[in-house]
Amino acid sequence: MKKIGGAIALLELFLVFPAALFMTALFARNVQPPPYEPAQTARRLVDWYAARPVLGLDIFLIAMPLLALGLGGAILLRHWRADAELREAAGHAVLVLRAHLAAVLIAAATLLAGGILAIVALHMITD
Repeated sequence: MKKIGGAIALLELFLVFPAALFMTALFARNVQPPPYEPAQTARRLVDWYAARPVLGLDIFLIAMPLLALGLGGAILLRHWRADAELREAAGHAVLVLRAHLAAVLIAAATLLAGGILAIVALHMITD
């Protein structure tokens, strides 16, 4: 079962890679002024997707991630039903999160603050 799980994980990554690449290009094209790299390459990639709506939008940004979502959900549900150890581990994780909820919320807020500051810094650098 572990070999199948590894293959499915690789398939899932393959299915979401084009959409993740596009989303990264959307972000990267705003990091630097247009004539500089990586903004130039990112702009070309976004333009390539825009010029091919059936392949870029319909297949890469909708169909493949939707297939990954459905496949992943079905596999996780199957594992959830068949694996008592997984259900027990999930229960323990929930108990640990409840016991340390304040620390988890502080960590989440800290990471969110760091992300916001990084976005603001990038925005200030590019202006």
